[in-house]
Amino acid sequence: MSTSERVRYERDGHVATITYSRPEKLNAIDGAMRAGLNEAFDRFRADDEAWVGIVTGEGRAFCVGADAGGEGNPAGDFPGSFWERPTVNSFESGWEIYKPVIAAVNGHCLGYGLTLVTWCDLVIASERATFGFPEVRLGIPTIVGALRLPQRIGWQPAMELLLTGERVDAERAREMGLVSRVVPHDDLIAEARALADRLLAGAPLAQRAIKEMARRAPYLPETEAIRFGETMRRVAGATRDAAEGMAAAREKREPRWEGR
Repeated sequence: MSTSERVRYERDGHVATITYSRPEKLNAIDGAMRAGLNEAFDRFRADDEAWVGIVTGEGRAFCVGADAGGEGNPAGDFPGSFWERPTVNSFESGWEIYKPVIAAVNGHCLGYGLTLVTWCDLVIASERATFGFPEVRLGIPTIVGALRLPQRIGWQPAMELLLTGERVDAERAREMGLVSRVVPHDDLIAEARALADRLLAGAPLAQRAIKEMARRAPYLPETEAIRFGETMRRVAGATRDAAEGMAAAREKREPRWEGR
């Protein structure tokens, strides 16, 4: 069930839900919450029975970013010298998790919270949600958000968010391409779960190969990308699920995936 007092991990069938659970602080991240988030996403990554993830927040916010006045380092305390501390040290900073992840954005989504959303595959927002990178108004540059956002939503919408530090509402986020759908607040979790159930219709290992290909290919020369993809296809094609998928198609029935 729970990984920490500030982060909940719950699995129902093949769907794992990770919940920011510090509502009295609008789910701002301090050192303890950072440790809980890392534990939850590590658990999701390692759990062979968790095929799809949903991440959401408790209360009025999804996550309002770092808690500058909280205990511990919201970026995490990791061994190493000044320069050699790990940079990819959490899901939002780029942990390789190729299982599909849905963000169900229930309220304010700022800073660290929005950085995490840019690493999710599908984003559904409550009509009450807001989005922003306020760091520039504190004199601090947004780094990971600046790396990802232009690739995700295009240069001008990304610069509008990153350089002004302003918040946008859910409908404007949808127009920008940051959000796929805006739904009534009370329907958010049900809509996210319905989307997760749709994803479960696909073979989980094939989905992970597709996601990894989509993530890696833009950074590879075209020939190398195709070679990598064809290798992934051969590996996935040798699994029990691939055999099951072909058998189900021949027998005109729904496949029964095992994740193997």
